[in-house]
Amino acid sequence: MRKRLSLLGLTVGLALAAAQDNRIRVIAFGAHPDDCDIRMGGTAAKFAAMGHLVKFVSVTNGDAGHQSQGGGALAKRRRAEAQEAARRLGIAEYEVLDNHDAELLPALHVREQIIRRIRQWNADVVLGPRPNDYHPDHRYTGILVQDAAYMVVVPNVTPDTPPLEKNPVFLYFQDRFQRPNPFRPDIAVAIDDVFDRKIAALDAHVSQFYEWLPWVDRRLHEVPKDPAERRKWLAKEWGGRITPEVRKALEKWYGPERAAQVQYAEAFEICEYGRQPDEQEIRRLFPMLGK
Repeated sequence: MRKRLSLLGLTVGLALAAAQDNRIRVIAFGAHPDDCDIRMGGTAAKFAAMGHLVKFVSVTNGDAGHQSQGGGALAKRRRAEAQEAARRLGIAEYEVLDNHDAELLPALHVREQIIRRIRQWNADVVLGPRPNDYHPDHRYTGILVQDAAYMVVVPNVTPDTPPLEKNPVFLYFQDRFQRPNPFRPDIAVAIDDVFDRKIAALDAHVSQFYEWLPWVDRRLHEVPKDPAERRKWLAKEWGGRITPEVRKALEKWYGPERAAQVQYAEAFEICEYGRQPDEQEIRRLFPMLGK
């Protein structure tokens, strides 16, 4: 009972703080420590620079993602990398849950972990991957976040953490997958002015971007040894191409003239399971749009 009252006090306190200071509270879920950085590192940096609160959550501890390390030692290393990435982005928190990498399933106890984090953060916006992806951890993270989308307001679900008074807006990260349906860029954020900060955050995940991912792609020999050259290489590898669909979304939110000048962007799709925002609410929740 005491624990429940304590959690109730925490949730009420967060709600009051958000109402008083008008800050937007954003929580993003990735399957691994680095997924959120890839998909919305620039947008997160812009939220943080404007004084809003962003939390990243890795649903697994990443203890399988390396060619020569693994287990607890790798999980510890990746947790430290995530903390450094958070510092470079300026976001409020980066939590790594202790679920094994490559073993994630959409089980009830993990769904409850997701529900608790959304409630405790008193989230206005929740982001995660779509549930169609090459990696099962990515797919199941998408399912878990979807499954939480209604349950966060249900009092008798995960009753140890008080429910939210209103459903957040749930969004999907951009991806390239076409089946069963392609990604739809409902929102597009220009990130040219924070692109260097996003690359700095990716650079913090040394085990991934300079070791594991190049190794698994058989390109480890291409990674520069010099730190400055590494960042240039990283920016080239992970800068991303703006698709025609995302360019069109940029035109909607920034106008054709400004959109034509954007080099780097991050896009998001509105999940139909959460609150359905109109254009006015999207502009309130993403105050960097058009600026």
